[in-house]
Amino acid sequence: MTPWTEDDRPRLLSIATAVPPTLLRQDDIVTESRALLQSRFSQFDRLAPAFQNAGIDTRHSVVPLDWFRQPHGWVDRTRAYAEGAAALFRDAAGLALDQAGLRADQVDIIVTVSSTGIVTPTLEALTARDLGFRADAMRVPVFGLGCAGGVSGLSIAADLAAARPGAVVLMVAVETCTVLFRLDRLAKADIIATALFGDGAAAVVLRAGHAADDARPRIGRGRQHMWPDTLGIMGWTVEETGLGVVFDRSIPSFAEAELRTALDGLIPDHPVDRHVCHPGGAKVITALETTLSLPEGSLDVERRVLAQNGNMSAPTVLFVLEQVLRAGTRGSLLAMALGPGFTLSVLPITVQ
Repeated sequence: MTPWTEDDRPRLLSIATAVPPTLLRQDDIVTESRALLQSRFSQFDRLAPAFQNAGIDTRHSVVPLDWFRQPHGWVDRTRAYAEGAAALFRDAAGLALDQAGLRADQVDIIVTVSSTGIVTPTLEALTARDLGFRADAMRVPVFGLGCAGGVSGLSIAADLAAARPGAVVLMVAVETCTVLFRLDRLAKADIIATALFGDGAAAVVLRAGHAADDARPRIGRGRQHMWPDTLGIMGWTVEETGLGVVFDRSIPSFAEAELRTALDGLIPDHPVDRHVCHPGGAKVITALETTLSLPEGSLDVERRVLAQNGNMSAPTVLFVLEQVLRAGTRGSLLAMALGPGFTLSVLPITVQ
């Protein structure tokens, strides 16, 4: 693959995040989960410490807390996803465009990343009238990347921006993990997911080949590594009443054992001043610090994002990136996330 020149590299014009209005406090979730699940799941008390050990104080949901007290099927879940994800899309995209000093009708390409619901037409079409997208804007919906979707989606957006110099590319990652909560399917993975996941969205505006953007952060070419025979580590199963979480307990230990070698193969000798990581959970963050040979506590922003929002899947790493950039971090950054496949996705970003 031909490397990009400095002039080819897209610039990051803005990044913005959004969360839904319903705030869920972890203590309240523990109480509610015990009331709903203890009589159905004999191992609940044994797994309950996962809520306290998750490193999470609050999360946000597109549905109110009492929504979880009733069983739901595909129709209910899809309605909640369509309404909630569309609202998050509008909020995040609108903020990112405002920060970039651009209007929606100036967007040429829209990349939409989401894995927690299915709607057709997709989210950028559902929000097009409200936001004001042009009728000829290119739509690129991307499904199935899960927690790796923020980095992989931004990589796709950067490739499109580099291929079309001057084009304004909007990438939006939006997930409504909470609407996938199941009363009818209880396994250890479901309890862990209930302790971890929240809802949110992030939007990024990119452009290449525009001299006025030269001082903005520069996006490099993204790369991925997929390990063989690891399909069972993370993902969704499709079942009668909804998606079922696949969330293997080996994720932290797998990351600690395998990530460094894969990373060195993707970007050998690449200098990194600040890793920008998807905070999949408290144990995952610790495993990342170990395998990346970082001092304990280095991934402080990751821990803060996790504490305030939980694991929102794809957008979460972009919440971290937003805060890292807002803090004035300079130098060579490396955004990275692990997701279904099992996959590592990385993206270099240079901030002058």
